Amino acid sequence: MYKPKDQKERIIHRLKIAKGHMEKVVKMAEENEYCINIVHQSQAVQSALKKADNLIMENHLLTCVSDAIKRGEQKQAISEVMSVIKKTK
Repeated sequence: MYKPKDQKERIIHRLKIAKGHMEKVVKMAEENEYCINIVHQSQAVQSALKKADNLIMENHLLTCVSDAIKRGEQKQAISEVMSVIKKTK
């Protein structure tokens, strides 16, 4: 079983999983598969993307936001993160 080494590899791995699911959704739609099966596959895409988003956000918090806070730019960093959170609701 593949085990990603670092955060970047984990993110790319998750995105590739989402891409594979998405390619399957397109193929299923093109081949007029049963709608519920297409929806299930689409939900797998969304789940994989959400996991990738969470990894990306975690990395951003650990690196970019942490560095911004150390530079005294916490308001801008928090505002940026909050704008992303608000878009997901």
